[in-house]
Amino acid sequence: MRNQVISIHNRPKKLLDQVREVMRVKHYSIRTEQAYIRWIKKFILFHGKRHPSEMGEPEVEAFLTWLATEGNVAKSTQNQAFNALIFLYREVLNAPLEGRIDAVRSGKKQRLPVVLSKEEVQRLLSAMNGVPQLAAKLMYGTGMRLMECLRLRIKDVDFEVNEIRVRNGKGGTDRLVFLPETIKPALREHLERVKLVHEHDLSQGHGQVYLPGALERKYPKAGKQWIWQYVFPSIKLSKDPRSGEIRRHHMDPSTLDRAIKRAAKLAGINKRVSSHTLRHSFATHLLQSGTDIRTIQSLLGHKDISTTMIYTHVLRQMSPTIKSPLDMLAE
Repeated sequence: MRNQVISIHNRPKKLLDQVREVMRVKHYSIRTEQAYIRWIKKFILFHGKRHPSEMGEPEVEAFLTWLATEGNVAKSTQNQAFNALIFLYREVLNAPLEGRIDAVRSGKKQRLPVVLSKEEVQRLLSAMNGVPQLAAKLMYGTGMRLMECLRLRIKDVDFEVNEIRVRNGKGGTDRLVFLPETIKPALREHLERVKLVHEHDLSQGHGQVYLPGALERKYPKAGKQWIWQYVFPSIKLSKDPRSGEIRRHHMDPSTLDRAIKRAAKLAGINKRVSSHTLRHSFATHLLQSGTDIRTIQSLLGHKDISTTMIYTHVLRQMSPTIKSPLDMLAE
């Protein structure tokens, strides 16, 4: 019986469990972990459930080519799948992909972002209420991405100097954005209610929030401190998938996205509106007001100015000075 127990304990971990373990040691976000696991599963299924250790560059190339030609995925999606497989081979299997990967690159064209007029933004926000409205206003007023907004901690908001520090944004960088003056009273009231919820959690033996990186091990009591709590916490406690602890995480991103889409429908906005539309509108409206493109690049957290330049194309198309030849005939 004892030998049987020993053999069970010595059984090697499943591949996907190994991937999760390495990603958690390296402090990858839970969303990146879920995305990489999803792509690795698809890669294995695509090749008839063969183990990745039995495959290499040719199989990776075939999978990426299939994504581009049959899956019709965007370039960024194909890149994410490639990054997941690079991580698998380099960090988990210790067999880095060293050969050239000549996969067909995704040719799906980048579309111009959907942008709302100022009047449409006003209608959209007026069709919302409560916490989702406050979060949407903050996204439009700062240009933050959805997850950047939802991952805000109390300590990241500085009412005195009207600044918000966006931590670990896309690309792992931090940046500063301005805190809109008009939102401060509503945000203060909201945080007062959040503090009452936190105090109740503490009284019930909870109140420990997830801490990024190695902070949880270094400062085991910090997770219960007020400054580390989320600005937009979930309405209910849940089990942390990494530690198994019962915690109050941030608001589910799908909750806010659904609220924005529902508001767009109520407001009669016949465009494909999502949470990211507020970020696009923020950038375009700043450009309309004469803000320098480099400043907008910094506020958005773009590494490359060419990414920000897409809003100049949007603005050019929206320009009221450009007239249709048909309208010119009537002059």
